[in-house]
Amino acid sequence: MTVLSSLIEIYHDPMFLKLPVASLALGIVGFLLFSLPWTLLAILDPAWARPYRIQDKPFDALRYLPETIRRMTVNTLVVAGLLVLAWPLLRLSGIHDGPRPAWYVFVWQIVFFVFLDDFLYYWMHRWMHENKWLLRHVHAVHHQVRNPCALAGNHFHWMELAMTSGLVLVGPILVGAHVEVVYLWVLLRQLEAADGHTGYHFPWDPLHRLPLYEGAAFHDFHHARFQGNYAGFLPLWDRIYGTYVPQYLHWRQQHIGEGGLVPPPPGEPKVTPGR
Repeated sequence: MTVLSSLIEIYHDPMFLKLPVASLALGIVGFLLFSLPWTLLAILDPAWARPYRIQDKPFDALRYLPETIRRMTVNTLVVAGLLVLAWPLLRLSGIHDGPRPAWYVFVWQIVFFVFLDDFLYYWMHRWMHENKWLLRHVHAVHHQVRNPCALAGNHFHWMELAMTSGLVLVGPILVGAHVEVVYLWVLLRQLEAADGHTGYHFPWDPLHRLPLYEGAAFHDFHHARFQGNYAGFLPLWDRIYGTYVPQYLHWRQQHIGEGGLVPPPPGEPKVTPGR
């Protein structure tokens, strides 16, 4: 068997369509479904929603929309190419399409993925801020948007998106997850990416009820202040390593109490991240 025929056989493996191809497609569709309604709300910026804006200034939605769409298109093609190149190794990872595991396996693996991914993302994100070259040439792209809307959750340099996507696969590879667990994990990760950039703090948002998750405000303050609040899902890591944005802690005291999240009534003085 020649090298070429061996490669063709590798890419004829049904898991090639089920894992890299399906996961990438699911991630794109999921992110758009999660982010577009929030982005439309930011573009329309209705008066009833303004008291719930995290930053007391207009959104950058329309200003960066063409550039965001361009980058999402290019980045998707780049990540697709990288997944194709990585498939000969990725197929050996242990991720499988065998019998569907029990529900509790889905639960513990997703919880494990959240904690592991967020820990790794915290250090990768912090490193991109502390490394001058990465900050200037890679991560600065994401920070072009100072007052983000949900679609900005994928406003990245292709290198940063490739690194972030790589982290998403670490947990599934370590445990040899079922491909359906990977699908659920990819959707959850895209939901977090969209929700973390909505720009709004609605107390009725059901995601606020997730343990340890503090909603869009946590990451919004990172965009506004540039340093600190490096984690994704879990502010736990910034608490442990002392990298909270100080202004966010003040905002948090105003909006999170013992009874849970409380809405900022219209006219209440705001702690504005951009000031």
